[in-house]
Amino acid sequence: MKLLFSVIFLFMTTLTVLAQQPTATLQAITDPTKLESKTVPDMQSFSIDKLYMTRAIGGSAWSPGGKQVAFIANISGRNNLWLVPATGGWPMQLTISDQRQSQPTWSPDGNWIAYTSDHDGDEQWDIFLVSPKTGEVTNLTLSPESAEVEPAWSPDSKQLAYATKPKTGSSCEIELIDIATHHVRPLTKDTPKELSNHNPIFSRDGKFIVYTQSHADGKDSNVLMVDLASGQSTNLTPHDGRHNYFASDIAPDGKTVLITSDARNEYNNVALVDIGTKKIDWLTDEKWELSAGSFAPDGKSLTWDANVDGRSDIYLYDVAQRHAEALPAKPGLNFDGGDRTPFTRDGSRLLYFHNSSGAPTDLWVYDRASRESQQITHALVAGLRSSDMVEPYLVHYPSRDGKWTISAFAYVPNNIQRNGKFPAIVYIHGGPAAQSVDSFNRFIQYIVNQGYLVIAPNYRGSTGYGKAFTDANLGDAGGQELNDVLDAGEWIKKSGFVDPQKLIVMGGSYGGYLSMMAVTKAPEMWAAGVPIVPFVNWFTEIANEDPSLREYDLATMGDPVKNKALYEDRSPINFVDQIKAPLLLLAGGNDPRCPAEESQQVAEAVKKRGGIVQVKIYKDEGHGFSRVENQIDAYQRVSDFLKVRVPSPGCGCSVYE
Repeated sequence: MKLLFSVIFLFMTTLTVLAQQPTATLQAITDPTKLESKTVPDMQSFSIDKLYMTRAIGGSAWSPGGKQVAFIANISGRNNLWLVPATGGWPMQLTISDQRQSQPTWSPDGNWIAYTSDHDGDEQWDIFLVSPKTGEVTNLTLSPESAEVEPAWSPDSKQLAYATKPKTGSSCEIELIDIATHHVRPLTKDTPKELSNHNPIFSRDGKFIVYTQSHADGKDSNVLMVDLASGQSTNLTPHDGRHNYFASDIAPDGKTVLITSDARNEYNNVALVDIGTKKIDWLTDEKWELSAGSFAPDGKSLTWDANVDGRSDIYLYDVAQRHAEALPAKPGLNFDGGDRTPFTRDGSRLLYFHNSSGAPTDLWVYDRASRESQQITHALVAGLRSSDMVEPYLVHYPSRDGKWTISAFAYVPNNIQRNGKFPAIVYIHGGPAAQSVDSFNRFIQYIVNQGYLVIAPNYRGSTGYGKAFTDANLGDAGGQELNDVLDAGEWIKKSGFVDPQKLIVMGGSYGGYLSMMAVTKAPEMWAAGVPIVPFVNWFTEIANEDPSLREYDLATMGDPVKNKALYEDRSPINFVDQIKAPLLLLAGGNDPRCPAEESQQVAEAVKKRGGIVQVKIYKDEGHGFSRVENQIDAYQRVSDFLKVRVPSPGCGCSVYE
């Protein structure tokens, strides 16, 4: 918390008329018996193959002239770079690679698109250049012992700034590379191991770069500016206490920086920082999570995204009028597209992503004059209909310690009876600083179609509900947050649809860890468990994971020697003898976050005790699975496992008794 005098000073120097915006959310259900199953005539039965052939649309970038959009898509089965006309049309594949690609950014002169790519999911990213005219590809950084991410072009297209981290190090530094000579100039160096530098942003005149320096635990950060002539860095957000300040853009006149910060009221809000005086001008004062976007090219307006209980909208803010208005987009998740800006160079159009429970992520173009949007990518393929998808209910339930209201999304299969015979899955997100939102989830839509209910809780430690909620699991991994997860299962059991003996726990990454905690600490509750890319042993996890993640874990869990008892109690591997549920574990052979050895430890221990366990390691994947054939194989395995171990009485494809 800030000291009182600092808070008073901050508010005295930033008094403004704040932007008015609606924060209404859908009414949450608190009574599980109010959940309903919708009747959908002639509903189709989904298959894993069909759902995973829907296209995954990733990072995007405007061409300088605004005639094309570059974007990442897995249309070929790999996350490669594609081009599509800004008015929509047939996309053209620009790069053809067996490896995944990310973070495309188009040079201002139009000659190159920079992007990042790693090898078999190892997260040792290099920056590549591809010519949008010829398809010629060049590995710009070619550094197997370090990872380079977040490329940002200089205004004259002669240099790229980026963040880089050595394979054996924990801190990211900011570097500048000359495109013609490949000469590298460090802009930061000797950053303490618990800090990292990210997201370099060039000023419009190319004279300085703004970047964000974050603490490993994610609870404190600053916005810094480096003058390129002198190499001198200046902290633009000095503060007392622990608060986050993230830079997102620099005003065209170079006088202010657009930021996101939780320093005003413990929730992420949007503000402007005056570079000369370091004074903060708060644009919002909301108790939901807002994320700053970008300035329009003329600097007269800017964007931000507002996440209200798992659904988000884009706001356009008039700087002079101090007025914000939501884009007229479909309900669901709407957020800025573009690499550094969603705006075309003339500011007339805005690129954004739309996603909802019934439709995968697609790119849309909003015309500011007509106030109309056009969809330019089409991810929903293979004859799938949005009308057959299940829209989740927003639900709230109290935490058992009485401190919090827990938010979750509950999915009820169409065309089923309230007869107490159906299985339910508690689906746990990773992070833990992440959020289950109202988005398209291929596996959830498949398994709900097969007659399984799903509840996806936002346990304490999740983002989206303010700093205090996100910080509530510090030093207590697998403690009270696990109770929030268990209570999601107890809540859905009271819906009248669920057989209490058919409860399943499933999650990935930190969600995989909490799945393992659930089956070891509450073994009687579960009929099956599906931990995906989990970790299970705090000691081996810290010894083997990427150094930057090690710093995060040490910052959040404390010293493993001093806190040995806590580490032991919160390591599921120590309680494998308690497991009663059959397990299916999936992992990536190149995972730097939760190494495959974590899953193998569990499989060996369960087998030794005569338990039921299946494990599959995907040798050419990292933390999660990016290759379409592996996604299909993985989730077909999950489906087959659940249908054998915890079968549903019906698929929900038609009304049945």
